[in-house]
Amino acid sequence: MRRLRAALLALALSCGSLLLADRLYPLPLDRLASVGTEVVDREGRTVALLPAPGGVWRFRTSADEVPRQFLDLLVTVEDRRFWYHPGVDPVALVRATVQWLRAGRVVSGGSTLTMQAARLLEPRPRTLRSKIIEALRALQLEAHYSKREILGIWLSLAPFGGNLEGVRAASFAWFGVRPQALDPAQQALLVALPRRPEALRPDRHPEQARLLRDRVLAQGVRAGLFAAAAPEDLPLRRRALPLHAPQVLAAVPRAPVVATTLDLPLQAALERLAAERLVELPPRASLALLIGDLRTREIRALTAGDWGNEARAGAVDLTRAVRSPGSALKPFIYAMALEDGIAGPQTRLVDLPRRFGGYAPEDFDRGFAGSVTFAEALRRSLNLPAVALLDRIGPLRYAETLRAAGVPLALPAGAEASLPLALGGGGISLRDAATLYTALAGDGSATRLRLLAAEPVMRRPFLEARAARTIAGPLTTPFPDGGPPGVAWKTGTSWGGRDAWALGFDAAHVAGVWVGRPDGTPLPGATGTALALPILAHLFDLLPPAPRPEPTIEQEAAAAPAAADALRLLFPPDAATLSADGPVTLRAMGGRRPLAFLVDGVRVPAEPVRRTAEWSPPGPGFYRLTVLDADGAAAHAGVRIK
Repeated sequence: MRRLRAALLALALSCGSLLLADRLYPLPLDRLASVGTEVVDREGRTVALLPAPGGVWRFRTSADEVPRQFLDLLVTVEDRRFWYHPGVDPVALVRATVQWLRAGRVVSGGSTLTMQAARLLEPRPRTLRSKIIEALRALQLEAHYSKREILGIWLSLAPFGGNLEGVRAASFAWFGVRPQALDPAQQALLVALPRRPEALRPDRHPEQARLLRDRVLAQGVRAGLFAAAAPEDLPLRRRALPLHAPQVLAAVPRAPVVATTLDLPLQAALERLAAERLVELPPRASLALLIGDLRTREIRALTAGDWGNEARAGAVDLTRAVRSPGSALKPFIYAMALEDGIAGPQTRLVDLPRRFGGYAPEDFDRGFAGSVTFAEALRRSLNLPAVALLDRIGPLRYAETLRAAGVPLALPAGAEASLPLALGGGGISLRDAATLYTALAGDGSATRLRLLAAEPVMRRPFLEARAARTIAGPLTTPFPDGGPPGVAWKTGTSWGGRDAWALGFDAAHVAGVWVGRPDGTPLPGATGTALALPILAHLFDLLPPAPRPEPTIEQEAAAAPAAADALRLLFPPDAATLSADGPVTLRAMGGRRPLAFLVDGVRVPAEPVRRTAEWSPPGPGFYRLTVLDADGAAAHAGVRIK
């Protein structure tokens, strides 16, 4: 009995010592945590690989991400009793010791895959002391992880030559495929390489690599893992790892895997189109392209410039560059004029010389069209009608409405919103312009197109659905030089030809093109119609057809109004600070008319059918604004008049 108690005590002390040692010397997992980022598309396909800190190509790889044959081959070649031993294989250790004593040198190491995993986690000099530590760490690994998780450590950290670590990096660098697609000969090479990664590199030592590869492959055939077949040629050069949209994806959050909304085949096609067009552009000119899905409000493909070309600012994400849109935002002025009742589908507008204070705009061709219809003025992108409408709407309210939709216009330092906004006087990025065009393409709400799958979709009120549909009509015209039908489009050219734009949408997609010099210098003679619009037509050629009815303004005028949505006070926004030098246009959206506007409880005179009212502040101070609809719904805002 005493012996039993002593044995139990000794066992308890041993277990306690092991637990204490495990707490005092935890497993070193820093290298396993320090991995690169694999960016995948919406179907899980690899879009880009971004290196780990230090420039090492190392990516997390689990046992589920390689063929079952690969695991069987690895175990067959490296550690036949892997599935049964506790991390250290006594049989292999005895054999290695006997061979060492007989030969006077190390013949076989006796290391198990678990011991190899321990060495990969904590590299040490190859000494007897290191071997003992590896054995202890192997026992520790087996206590904390399953056999398949231990294989995942090996698959993630094994060396494959140069700065390649792990099977995922090696698969792409040597064969251009994901680990799941490795064929038997490729699997055999990757099992062989970690034994002597520098001496067996196929790009530097092809004969040595071929010899060991064939030997490992033969072992797999004898074990019944593969059918006998002549192995293919070795890869004689290292491939570039996948890297699409590099300027954009370099800024994604760092994580082992980042899921995006991109569509890899469409992304590749868009990049080929961009490469073709870049050759045709003037020196130092670049471009940015974007395609979004209207149903999900997600980016499907984008290119952000000429990667690697310093003369074209190749490292800059040009989809985020803030540039003058020229006339590309005119449709939103027309839409707001429709909502305010300033102009309607049957209104005729005047395109004749006119001064607005000290501002005297001209049309692009320096001519004037006289009296034109609402649709013609928009379709021809005439300047005077757009400026006149903005003058009625109010530049500040126009800018604030865009800001409320999530797209603030960039103004020069110290400048306030003014009439030149109609012709590109406020900066915007390609991504933000596409956000606004989602409103014209849908129900009037603006949604920032997301790139990361984890981002939420946030729709913001912007235009009334009927106004959006009405504006889409005159914009839906055939492309001048051919292209798919049913696409609504608009071009823009900034002053001096610095920026050429084309934005468009059909029933399923929204797309945008920007062409210009990243440094902002002019491209003489460049226009959105000449440079950007043909590219936009090609973008839609890449997409599946999405027929879209082409409503006329007359049809839209006769259409029944859409159901009212929630009542909102769009202008002024809550907490706004306004100047007291003129009347303020109060503007509401949604709700069921007639609407009533109140300031500090006092009704503001307004036509009941309108969604706007003119209020003249009596003086500086803070005011409470309220709008009520026919159902009693209310919306409020507090403003300061200075």
